[in-house]
Amino acid sequence: MKKINFSIISLFSFFILWEVLGRYINKGYILPTPLNILKKIWILKEGLFFIHLPATLNIAVISLILTILLGLFLAISMDFSHIVYSCIHPLIITSQTIPITALAPIFILWFGYSIWSKVVVAVIISFFPVTITIYNGLQNVEKDEINYFKSLKASKTQIFLKLKLPRALPNFFSALKMSIPLVLIGAAIGEWLGATSGLGYFSKRMMSQLDGAGVFAPIVIISLLAITLVQIITIFENIILHWRSK
Repeated sequence: MKKINFSIISLFSFFILWEVLGRYINKGYILPTPLNILKKIWILKEGLFFIHLPATLNIAVISLILTILLGLFLAISMDFSHIVYSCIHPLIITSQTIPITALAPIFILWFGYSIWSKVVVAVIISFFPVTITIYNGLQNVEKDEINYFKSLKASKTQIFLKLKLPRALPNFFSALKMSIPLVLIGAAIGEWLGATSGLGYFSKRMMSQLDGAGVFAPIVIISLLAITLVQIITIFENIILHWRSK
């Protein structure tokens, strides 16, 4: 008997329920049905896939690179020095308590409607879980292991490169997979608050026209893109960390 894939069944059940509920409400500007959203994506495919999607991807790729670099730098700095941890960690926590909608207009004043105002928004949204996840991975080392390395006269750098860094690789991939949806969401939020192109800008424009299917269309594309990219990263993770399955 074949194994039942409950995730696929639940997903199809969700969309069927959504379709039925949308048809029952029969107000597309409130709850468009999945079929109407797919039709809207097909009708507007040229603008969505050749103008707005590349704009959002450009922001997301730059934001992802900066997020990973910033997260690595902060995590490694906190791991190397408890003083640095005591100084940086509260600031990292504080950065997540400020509503991004309050900061976004300031970034637009600083950077205008250029790509960098959106990049800053995406990085602020995504760097916190990346930093904490990588830091926890670096800290996930037993004291006995560190003492063993020290007994072999290993320096702090050698302990980091030969013990802590390999141990933190699974956390690094987890952080990378977490950051992908977050930078895409951050890019869309930045575009929503101020842009001339991008999926977030498109969604906002459709909302002003009370086009529910048009509002949901970019959301569907962003979701599918995030799922695809996360699956690609998972494949690379399984190849690089093949030893985990042994």
